[in-house]
Amino acid sequence: QVQMVESGGGLVQAGGSLRLSCAASGRTVSSYNIGWFRQGPGKKREFVAGLSWTGLTTDYTDSVKGRFTISRDNAKNTVYLQMNTLKPEDTAVYYCGAKLTWPMATNVDYWGQGTQVTVSS
Repeated sequence: QVQMVESGGGLVQAGGSLRLSCAASGRTVSSYNIGWFRQGPGKKREFVAGLSWTGLTTDYTDSVKGRFTISRDNAKNTVYLQMNTLKPEDTAVYYCGAKLTWPMATNVDYWGQGTQVTVSS
């Protein structure tokens, strides 16, 4: 079992930045690939960014490339999502997810509870 708790969401103006954190716990959490997903109002949950357990492979959805950066600190069992140049369309509940296989975008095994990000225009 892997437990995940997101934090760092909030209200920010367009063009601003936020850093989300996902604290994971579990016996072998450092062996899991971790990703960030989001669900906007009236939308389905979508993949945002993924990072392999080695930290060597990343994946981003096109709409956030160049603006968002995913990273992890295995010593702290924490994954981060640095979000820059935020846009109103980035408004969503952001979730972190974990799975053993790659790619990250589908079939996630474990989910956090989510953190709200609101970007005002």
